[in-house]
Amino acid sequence: MRFLFKTDYEDDIKLFPHSGYVISYGLLLACLLIAPFVLSSYLVSQLVFVCIYATVGVGLMILTGFTGQASLGHAAFLAIGAYTAAYLQQYNVPFPVYFLAGGLLTGVVGALVGFPALRLTGIYLVIATISFAFIVEEILARWETVTNGNEGMRVKTLSLFGQAVPRDGPTFYYLCLAVLVLTIVGTLNLLRSPTGRAFVAIRDSETAARSMGINVSLYKVKSFAISAGITGLAGVLFAHKLSFISPEMFTLQLSIEFIIVILIGGTFSLHGAVLGAIFLVMIDPFLTYLKDDLPGIIAGVAAAFGADSITAGKIHGNVAAIASANGLKGAIYGIIIVLFVLFEPLGLYGRWLKIKLFFQLFPLYKRATFKRQKIYVKSERNR
Repeated sequence: MRFLFKTDYEDDIKLFPHSGYVISYGLLLACLLIAPFVLSSYLVSQLVFVCIYATVGVGLMILTGFTGQASLGHAAFLAIGAYTAAYLQQYNVPFPVYFLAGGLLTGVVGALVGFPALRLTGIYLVIATISFAFIVEEILARWETVTNGNEGMRVKTLSLFGQAVPRDGPTFYYLCLAVLVLTIVGTLNLLRSPTGRAFVAIRDSETAARSMGINVSLYKVKSFAISAGITGLAGVLFAHKLSFISPEMFTLQLSIEFIIVILIGGTFSLHGAVLGAIFLVMIDPFLTYLKDDLPGIIAGVAAAFGADSITAGKIHGNVAAIASANGLKGAIYGIIIVLFVLFEPLGLYGRWLKIKLFFQLFPLYKRATFKRQKIYVKSERNR
C-alpha cells in the first residue's frame, strides 16, 4: 500500500498525486497512440465513438455528477454542435473556426437553458430538459432553409490545414483522442479551481453553499454552459464521423445513452465517463448478435433437444420477431440501468476501486468501507 504525506495545499490539488499515475497514464496513452497500427479499421472506428461518447460523458459529468443537476436533453446540445459544423461548412469556413463556433454557440444555448431551470429541481428539471430536446428536434425538422429539414445534411470530409482527414483514417482518430484528453485535463483543472469546488458544494448541499457565499444561480448557469459547450464540440466530431445528420438521429434515446455512460461508468469520477463510453460502444455488437444470430442458436438448441423442424422454425421466427421489435434496445438499456442502480450504484469505476482496495487491505478489508453516506444536512431533510 502506498502512503501519501501531504505537507501543503499544493499537494492536495496536484494533477497526478504520485508517480504511479504518471506511469500508468503514460502507458495507456502510448497504447492508444499505437492502436491504429495494430488494430483493425473496425476497432479503430469503435475507439473513435468511444472518444466522442466519453467527451459527451465528461460534459454531462460536470453538470450531473459534480453540480447535481439532472439533464435528459444533451442530445439536443450534440445536435446543435453537429448542425453548426454542417451549416458553416457550406460557406467554406475552416475546421478550427467552426469547431470552436460549435462549442461556443452550444455553450450560449446551454446558458439560456440554465436560466429557466434555476427554479427547478429533481424530476421537474428532467422534464424541462426533455422539453428542450423536443423543441430543438422540432426546430431542426422545420427550419428547412438552414437544416434542410427531415432530408438531413451531408457533412463534407474534414479538412485540416489544407489536408483532407477521412473519417475512417488514423488522423481523425488522433483528433478525437486529442479532444478527449484535452477535455479531461481541462475538466480536472476546472474541478481544482474555485469554480469546480463551488460546483461540488452545490451538489452536496445548496443551503451550505449559500451560507459560504456561493452564488448558486450563477454557478448553475455556468455548469449548464460548460457542459453544453463540451457536448457541442463532441457534436462537431460526431457529424464528421457519421458524414450525414438528420433530426431523427438526436432523439430522447440518445440522451438516455449519455445518461447510461455516466451512470454505468460512475457518476463521481471522470474515469467513469470513459468506462461508461467503452461499455456503451461495446454493447452495440452484442445487440446486433442478439438480433441476427441468437434466433438461429436458440432454434438449433431446441432441435438438439428433440424439437421437430416445424417447432424449431416457429421458435426461430418468434425469437427473431422479439429481437427485431422496436424498442428492444431501449428495453435492454432500461434493464441495465435498473441493475446498476440496485447492485452497483457507484458504477464500473466504483467496482474497480473496491477491487483495488480489497487487495490493498487484504485480509483486513470490510464491506462497510464503501457504505454510502447521507450527504444532506438537517435543514434539508424535509425538503
